[in-house]
Amino acid sequence: MPIATTNPKLEVLTPQNSQIIFIDQQPQMAFGVQSLDRQVLKNNVVALAKAAKVFKIPTTITTVETQSFSGYTYPELLDVFPDQELLERTSMNSWDDKKVREALAGNGRTKVVVSGLWTEVCNNTFALCAMLEGGYEIYMVADASGGTSKDAHDYSMQRMVQAGVVPVTWQQVMLEWQRDWARRDTYDAVMAIAREHSGAYGMGVDYAYTMVHKAPQRTSKPHEALAPMPA
Repeated sequence: MPIATTNPKLEVLTPQNSQIIFIDQQPQMAFGVQSLDRQVLKNNVVALAKAAKVFKIPTTITTVETQSFSGYTYPELLDVFPDQELLERTSMNSWDDKKVREALAGNGRTKVVVSGLWTEVCNNTFALCAMLEGGYEIYMVADASGGTSKDAHDYSMQRMVQAGVVPVTWQQVMLEWQRDWARRDTYDAVMAIAREHSGAYGMGVDYAYTMVHKAPQRTSKPHEALAPMPA
């Protein structure tokens, strides 16, 4: 018998109950990131974006002071969503912008996955206000966000967690959306993202394909006949 609960955060993320927002993934903002390697940051952001596209997650992308300070959104992110409208604003807090609030409300989902720069400014204020004023649940992707120092990122994450934000990582989100390797409609695409972006895990997938399942060497796509790989 199912256990009755009033805690919505016990529900796993699914393609049907979540939406995602990318906040200010722009070069000038990335220049200031010191909490993790910036190339790793971009890798994780792009991987998360690809996963969101695979699972058809409603997506919002915000920018701040594009031409006067921050520069244009990463081209790799725009390549994933070439037709996505970018919501430009002046406020450090995306929640202050009516266009952003309307975009989130229009998606009709209360679980909001967040990837943004910087953790201690734009992510922090958006998360707190979206929970307080909008009633959203916030899932902060820690390794697809960055702060101006490790302390800035870590203490901001702690503050948000204390307020009720759920900390996650990009691969965790993708595999939570996938949930079951028997879901063949997204399996190949998820494995392709893992192979390209998941570091040691992706290398392990390549090894299993070629050495265990005897797939052709240097294949660029998962072999149709392969058994699902364990998480």
